[in-house]
Amino acid sequence: MNDSDLVRRAIQAATGAGADVPIGAVVFAPDGTVLAEACNAREALGDPTAHAEILALREAATKYGDGWRLDGCTLAVTLEPCTMCAGALVLARVSRLVFGAWEPKTGAVGSLWDVVRDRRLNHRPEVHGGVLEEECADLLERFFRTQR
Repeated sequence: MNDSDLVRRAIQAATGAGADVPIGAVVFAPDGTVLAEACNAREALGDPTAHAEILALREAATKYGDGWRLDGCTLAVTLEPCTMCAGALVLARVSRLVFGAWEPKTGAVGSLWDVVRDRRLNHRPEVHGGVLEEECADLLERFFRTQR
């Protein structure tokens, strides 16, 4: 699978968000199989940490590796991760991050901060941002248009 295919799968995951902001995340094993996928569920679960990335990382960690390390895995997400999610993927030792739309207000992978490339940390994943950026941004624009 190429990076566009990975983000397309995350877009599919985002469609299940219901009343939540439509963000989807998928964790792929080194061989390309899907370990976990999730959409935002903060509203559904009443949990401020229920971002798509966190939910997908938690599930993937139960299926792969030693219970928390996701060495060799790729996380694909429709929106640039926030500080919490960027920190979590670094701590989980995700090898690659592929994301769609940039998030200038809260993005922590180059927009506002750059948590994943901080040289003080002991792990820095490979990052590919802006993959299918317009499609991912359109998901959010349509959602917020209906909220106004």
